Amino acid sequence: MTCREITDILNEFVGGELAADAAAVLEAHLELCPNCRVFLVQYRRTIEIARAADAEIDAVVVPQELIDAVLAAIRTEER
Repeated sequence: MTCREITDILNEFVGGELAADAAAVLEAHLELCPNCRVFLVQYRRTIEIARAADAEIDAVVVPQELIDAVLAAIRTEER
């Protein structure tokens, strides 16, 4: 398995959706390739950061009055 092939299936691997035989080949490649090991660590960290950012966005509540004011300002500028 090449490094390029690793990147094509990494999402399935991290998500636990990769077939066992393909996962075993990927893991064997990771044992021999320090670049792909680093890439995997960075890939997992990126997913963690994205999930944390998404959770923070979901926690933000925008008051309806603010939404209405922004939309009204947009409509005014469009005229």
